[in-house]
Amino acid sequence: MRERPILFNGAMVRAILAGQKTQTRRAVAGVRGDNCLCLKKPTKTRSGIITHVLDAPGHGLCPFGQPGDRLWVRETWQFEINAIGSAREEDGPFVYAADDGYGDRRIDERWRPSIHMPRWVCRLVLEITAVRVERLQAISTQDCLAEGITTRFKVADAADELRIQFRDIWNDTGGDWESNPWVWVIEFNRINEVSNG
Repeated sequence: MRERPILFNGAMVRAILAGQKTQTRRAVAGVRGDNCLCLKKPTKTRSGIITHVLDAPGHGLCPFGQPGDRLWVRETWQFEINAIGSAREEDGPFVYAADDGYGDRRIDERWRPSIHMPRWVCRLVLEITAVRVERLQAISTQDCLAEGITTRFKVADAADELRIQFRDIWNDTGGDWESNPWVWVIEFNRINEVSNG
């Protein structure tokens, strides 16, 4: 079992905490024009070895891990004011931007970006249960729900609204829905929540 960090924004963290988000999609890097990925790059003496992107999970190419591996969630955070200058800062308490009601506590006011979150501040650990590859726009209604998207409609009537919401989230986080990239679909279970506060 390996453990790797993964970034989530506040809305995604809240969906995980609520038990609504059990999947995430991340763009597959390095896909060639023929929809293949390199397993081994060419050298002067031999040609490279390639595989179709759909076969990539079977070759262990997902940079986020394989079933059984764990992801620790990086999110925006800060020290609670009474933790600053303590003997061991890693003991917390910490405040997370995704939490409702964080303003009721005395805080340091200096939010630390998720990319700089150390492992000892993490409160969410996810276990990967499945990995597959598909085109971004192949997302189903059930997969939109597993991505943490909510709707006021019944599932049978909500397909268009869910896809539009997912498209908007994908674009808002720096993706390009229209290019319909290949994506890693990573399914997970939340295995623990570390209380640092």
